[in-house]
Amino acid sequence: MENQINYSPAEETIDIRKFIYKVMRKWYWFVLSISIAYTVAFFVNRWTEPIYSISSTLLINDEKKSTAELLINSLDRANGRKNIENEIAVLKSYSMTNKTINQLKDFGISYYIVGRMRKPMLYKTAPFSVITDSSANNLQGYPVTITLLSKTHYKVDIDGTKNISKICKFGEPYIDNNFNFTIFLKDPKNFQPSALSNYYFTMNNVNGIVNQFRGKLYISANDKRGTVLTLSTTGTVPQMEADYLNKLMEVYIQSGLDEKNQTAINTINFIDEQLSTVVDSLRKAEDKLQNFRLNNQVIDISTEGSAILSHLEKVQQDKTTADMQMRYLKYVQDYIEKKKDFREVVAPAVMGIDDELLNSLVGDLSKMYGERSILMITAQKNNPSLSMINAKIQNIMEALRENIKEIIHASSIQLNELGKQQALIEIEIKKLPITERKLLNIQRDFKLNDQIYNFLLQKRADAAISKASNVADNRVLDDASAENRVPISPQRSKNQMIALVLGLLFPLSILVIIEFFNDRILDIKDIEKITKVPIFGSVGHNEKTSDLPVAENPKSTIAESFRALRTNLQYVMRDKTQKVICISSTISGEGKTFCAVNLAAIMAQGNKKTLLLSFDLRKPKVHRIFNLSNEIGISTYLIGKSTYEEVVLRTNIENLYVVTAGPVPPNPAELLDTVMMEEFIARVRNEFDIILMDTPPIAIVTDAVLLTRFSDGNIFVVRHNYSTKDVLNLVDDLCFKRGINIGILVNDVKFSSYYGYGKKYSYSYGYGNVNSDYYGDYKKPTFKEKIIKNLFG
Repeated sequence: MENQINYSPAEETIDIRKFIYKVMRKWYWFVLSISIAYTVAFFVNRWTEPIYSISSTLLINDEKKSTAELLINSLDRANGRKNIENEIAVLKSYSMTNKTINQLKDFGISYYIVGRMRKPMLYKTAPFSVITDSSANNLQGYPVTITLLSKTHYKVDIDGTKNISKICKFGEPYIDNNFNFTIFLKDPKNFQPSALSNYYFTMNNVNGIVNQFRGKLYISANDKRGTVLTLSTTGTVPQMEADYLNKLMEVYIQSGLDEKNQTAINTINFIDEQLSTVVDSLRKAEDKLQNFRLNNQVIDISTEGSAILSHLEKVQQDKTTADMQMRYLKYVQDYIEKKKDFREVVAPAVMGIDDELLNSLVGDLSKMYGERSILMITAQKNNPSLSMINAKIQNIMEALRENIKEIIHASSIQLNELGKQQALIEIEIKKLPITERKLLNIQRDFKLNDQIYNFLLQKRADAAISKASNVADNRVLDDASAENRVPISPQRSKNQMIALVLGLLFPLSILVIIEFFNDRILDIKDIEKITKVPIFGSVGHNEKTSDLPVAENPKSTIAESFRALRTNLQYVMRDKTQKVICISSTISGEGKTFCAVNLAAIMAQGNKKTLLLSFDLRKPKVHRIFNLSNEIGISTYLIGKSTYEEVVLRTNIENLYVVTAGPVPPNPAELLDTVMMEEFIARVRNEFDIILMDTPPIAIVTDAVLLTRFSDGNIFVVRHNYSTKDVLNLVDDLCFKRGINIGILVNDVKFSSYYGYGKKYSYSYGYGNVNSDYYGDYKKPTFKEKIIKNLFG
């Protein structure tokens, strides 16, 4: 009849105590792993090239603005942040870094000392210096090894494909197809010939050095509204990084100042070009006036001539001013047509042009060109902001072009009018005496050039004063200093902590993986999670060589476990008519025959007339344990070749009888399913108190299932750390689907690893307190076992 019992397996959970116990049992794994990890961390800390962080601070100031402009800028935080980001982009630009590196002469060659494990860089501390010939060929990035031999000589080695080894003299050039350099000893007086050391140097590629320092430069603003930038970089030589930051800030500040001075410089250059022509004209006019007065003995002109001259000078001055303004407008037109950078254009006000629109357009265009130059450092060609600025520049240029046309037209009209006035005055001049008329023309020419000369000198002086009064908008708050370096790598404490964590995680991960993939039955909880089939007991590991330890050492722990099993079976088989017990397992090697033999011996020792039937007809073992012959047995009885009396054999254990399997028959299953078999079981039921049947593995052959119809109880043997958890599904099937009265016996339990039973199952399942001198095989617990017992019970 099919058993209708339903149950739900317990939810799968992690047994923390069990896992901790397993971890403690593998303590030496952790000791070894942590030792290896700490050794690796030690060598990493010892031999890794130290890396330091160097920082400096830079204040970015806006130009002086009105109160209204400052108020608007304070509200427009996004625009302020954008300006700061633009300045950061300028600082990190290739051109700025390239200019900085080119001014740091010590960056051209890198010096190193050859150590056992490391090759640290020597920045300004190498005992020698290398001077290269910039016009000659020198391989970049190729190591040249130098050995200092004496105060006068050194040895140069160039390995690899060059394979050069040569002794040279300090101060003499070394020249070959790939190198041209001269080495000088820095301090020959203090050089110690005994302190020989190996060095090497490489000639650096400027482009590579620029990209290297650009890549590791980090710039951050102090907050969203602040204009203080923190510049930091990392490297193995703190002084080198500090020199780079300080030079970078110096070049950046000077570049800003040069940009501010550019307008004044362009103005001075423009005025100088005008002065060069005026000075020659003035000198000629002066010489001509002086010679005329000497030759004609004329000191001054008449009152009428003075009045005419004064009027003429006023007209000519206006005409000259208009003419200079016209030349300036042509100068601006040339900038527009040739699309030059308007940041360099001379301001209209410098040339006396007061047109507000022209001044505003030129100023706006100069500002737009400046913003575009900064944005082009980081933006792509199709960037929306760049496109917007280009559109603004185009619009302003168109407006400027139209404005200049209008001013040129107005100036042309003014020049024509002044020309007419000058023609009328010259008619009046012709009425004067010829000598006075000539003097008047010469003096007029001289005064005109003198006025222009003085006007240009005044404008040049104004431009020079403006240039001299300019100061940099930005300034350094804190210089970079090698003394303030911050160690970045190796982080010794962090590496040691990582070593500790990895040293713990590595073996722990292995244990977790082993636990995850291990499907063996390790303790009673593994059984209870999967099945509700009752557990009859457990049998400890047999440390003896005998297969009958219960007979040879009746006070052993294993003997006690079988006694506990015997007691448990009495509760299961309470009816006196229930005598037959079938013992099986899933596969061979789980110890069912061992359990059957020793259980039979324990039953016999309890004054029960016990019969052990060896039904494992294919691989019989019982006869070897009792030193009996297997020539006759149950197989010969079932085929009628042996009598009942011949196959039932007495053993040397009192009350214990055995029926061996006999020769292996060709059809074991058919023999067990016969009338003779039924009669045989009926007879032994009448003659014996307990009948134990040792059956073949149930998962391999069907013999055991056939024999369950004769049994009153069934013991299913699983072996600790050998049988898989899938076995329990078969036990479930036998118990709950086929209705077989079955219980589980756990065999070969090793107490040191069989954590799951603990004290809770000590007496119920048979092995009791293993650390008790009640047993004959008692061993004094070790120190580790005492610790585990105190921790886990």
